[in-house]
Amino acid sequence: MDGGGSAKQGELQRQLSGRHLNFIAIGGTIGTGFFLGTGTALVKAGPAGSLISYVFVGTVLWSVMVSLGEMATYIPTAGAFSSYATRFVDASLGFAVGWLYWFGWAITYALSLTAAGLIIQYWNKDINIGILIAVFWVVFTLVNYLPVGIYGELEMWLSSLKVITIVGFIFFGICVAAGVGKEGVLGFKYWHDPGPFAEHLVPGGIGKFVGFWAVMIQASVAYQGAELVGVGAGEARDPRKTVPQAIRVTFWGIMGLFVATMWLITMIVPADDPNLLSESSNASASPLVIAAQRAGVKVLPDIINAVLLTAVLSAANSNVYSGSRVLLALAEEGHAPRFLARTNRHGIPYVAVAVTAAIGLLGFLNLSSGGGQVFNWLLNISGVAGLTTWASTCLSHLFFVRALKAQGIPRAELPYISHFQPYTAYYGLFFNVLIALTQGFTVFIKWKTSDFFAAYISIILFVVLWAGHKLWYRQPMVDPAKADLVRGRYDSTEERSAADGGV
Repeated sequence: MDGGGSAKQGELQRQLSGRHLNFIAIGGTIGTGFFLGTGTALVKAGPAGSLISYVFVGTVLWSVMVSLGEMATYIPTAGAFSSYATRFVDASLGFAVGWLYWFGWAITYALSLTAAGLIIQYWNKDINIGILIAVFWVVFTLVNYLPVGIYGELEMWLSSLKVITIVGFIFFGICVAAGVGKEGVLGFKYWHDPGPFAEHLVPGGIGKFVGFWAVMIQASVAYQGAELVGVGAGEARDPRKTVPQAIRVTFWGIMGLFVATMWLITMIVPADDPNLLSESSNASASPLVIAAQRAGVKVLPDIINAVLLTAVLSAANSNVYSGSRVLLALAEEGHAPRFLARTNRHGIPYVAVAVTAAIGLLGFLNLSSGGGQVFNWLLNISGVAGLTTWASTCLSHLFFVRALKAQGIPRAELPYISHFQPYTAYYGLFFNVLIALTQGFTVFIKWKTSDFFAAYISIILFVVLWAGHKLWYRQPMVDPAKADLVRGRYDSTEERSAADGGV
């Protein structure tokens, strides 16, 4: 590929800057799960339990990001996860991971469109959600047909509003904890009463651990999207420079925003506040709004709801982009029909965008009572799809390093070198697999067959995809001496400084 901002027809174009990559990842990560999910986390695990969970999962994310960084700077390709698994580990793994990850983002697009309609109903309950889904579907599908540089700029501004809101809340939370609100100085009051840890499903110490683990699973879903830096690497300008910078900024930015917000929420909202148990999809269920109401600030709910709408629409924008690039990668690796890899003169994979966007129409299932249950089952696939992608990224890195060694390429030649490898990749692989296998553990405490299949349908689908491909093609594991370390490798005659040192 060309290192500049243009490309021949039939190729992706390198028009994304480092800041574009940052905000595409932030846009895909910070959505309703962040603004609303922190409240349920507080209920399940208490202030200390929820905070520890978010920090711990952040370390797992770090292992994924630095492992991704080494591969994405050496071979920056769109839909990186499927490509790396196919080239370095096993074609069947790349097939299963790629299709599951693509469907996860495509179905999340449907969720984002539906959530946007529910959020608007906060102001007017008489508005038809079906009309809103249709309007937003048309708008954000068309946006993804714009040249990628324009798309990146739009995503940057949409995501900026979310970041500004969260930073504003952090300052607001500090002030409330210090005594600005009507409840006076709070400090760590709620860590003492009702206590640092909450019991979840079962009593005693086991119940507190169950709460911690339940939130850790929830946090792993909330963090998903940060890895989209790797999806955008195939369209990044000078990836040897922009990708490592984007990985650092994205990881520390998302980690800092999540942990700081979670920490302040634990200080200014008690875990037993009844409003946290609301099942509403609009701002009334957000702990940010609950904190403002407890402090006596009346105007904030409408502001938060407006930002929540922006967050969901920004996520919808990222959903189509990421899904289409993963589908493109599947086609390029031979795991999908070749016509899905077609691009126009602007470098847009127009067929992959259309197919990905079409899945968003499943959002209309929510308009019928029975369809809502089907939609929830489909949505459960997306959560574990991210975990399987994280795990495969760490596994791919281990095999990538093995291939480098077998082909006589020292790691010192990599444009980006992370610290503590290969232990970092082993750490990420172990915990991602563990979380994926235990993410439905609560069903074993209160058994319900339908809940079991809802929780583990994604694992079942992954096994079916992998086994089906393996039995059909009977391809062996990749020989490290023959692993493809050339196709898509970014080279330039310009001198570049190596991005050495981990996140």
